[in-house]
Amino acid sequence: VSLTRKIKTFATKMVITSGNDEDKGGQEKESKEESVLAMLGIIGTILNLIVIIFVYIYTTL
Repeated sequence: VSLTRKIKTFATKMVITSGNDEDKGGQEKESKEESVLAMLGIIGTILNLIVIIFVYIYTTL
C-alpha cells in the first residue's frame, strides 16, 4: 500500500514538457541573453582591473 502511494505521488509530481517550437525559441533567446550578460561581466571585470592599475600607479607617484 505504501509503495503504490509513493508511486502515485511521484507520478503526479513529474512534469512532462514537450519540445515545441515556442520553447526552443525561448531557450535560444535566453541563451543569447546569457552570453551577452557574460560578455558584459568580462568587460566590466577588465575595466575594473585597468582602473585599479591606474589608481595604483597614480597613488605611488
